[in-house]
Amino acid sequence: MKAINIQDKFSKFSKNWHPHQIALVDDMQVILAKLKGEFVWHKHDNEDELFQVIKGTLYMQFRDRTETVNEGELIVVPKGVEHNPMTKNDEEVHVLLFEKLSTGHTGNVQHEKTQTHYPKI
Repeated sequence: MKAINIQDKFSKFSKNWHPHQIALVDDMQVILAKLKGEFVWHKHDNEDELFQVIKGTLYMQFRDRTETVNEGELIVVPKGVEHNPMTKNDEEVHVLLFEKLSTGHTGNVQHEKTQTHYPKI
């Protein structure tokens, strides 16, 4: 039960698209990630996913539109909805994610960017 300094945690890693776990809340995990470029089209059949933008601008692509998520804003992607997070203009975006422990990194898709282990920092 100690305060977690999010900026300090972001300073502990540099790789893009490699989530790091900073806390657990029941069967949920709080994750930090640095994003740059385009990710992978995927969905999570059984879990919602919350993205909060800490730094930069995230573009959450859906099949019918793209939502712009600015610094200080969040977006919830409901279970079963195909999505693809991306950034523009070579910007590195810092996000906090809140999701169930069972949520796979790239959901229903296996890809070279898929991570199966989130380091705890």
